Amino acid sequence: GIAEYAECVPIGAMEFDKLVAFAKENEIDLTVIGMDDPLVGGVVDEFEKAGLRVFGPRKNAAILEGSKAFSKDFMKRHNIPTAAYANVDNYEDAIKELENFNYPVVVKADGLAAGKGVVICETKDEAVKTLKEFLVDGALSGAGKTVVLEEFLTGFECSLLCFTDSETI
Repeated sequence: GIAEYAECVPIGAMEFDKLVAFAKENEIDLTVIGMDDPLVGGVVDEFEKAGLRVFGPRKNAAILEGSKAFSKDFMKRHNIPTAAYANVDNYEDAIKELENFNYPVVVKADGLAAGKGVVICETKDEAVKTLKEFLVDGALSGAGKTVVLEEFLTGFECSLLCFTDSETI
């Protein structure tokens, strides 16, 4: 859809060297990164190393989006309210950990999974099946090597995008 307003170029989102070169060659004043994969991969860091102006989180901050396990541990460490959870990286431990949750239970792949990494499991059988798909079968191309088992909460969910200068939001 962006082709209506911009010239599209054949450079992949993860081709950082080519993106940096394009921005330099075309004297791009500011690049705004929106996709999760390049942000988590460190594209902002590469643009900054090249002396280019770029908007988006650096790799060390993008991990909050890229790793649900990291995010949950971060929230716990900083006393940010969150649903009860457990991070597990093997099938046997995950099955045992299910005993500590009521149903429905949420199973989340740790990494980026293109919107396919969160399953609300109504029953233990469904949770076991999902854990097998993620941890044993590798259904998410590596995103499910670690999973987060999470308490299911009801209510409204809100995601916020905030701009900050480190003092003001």
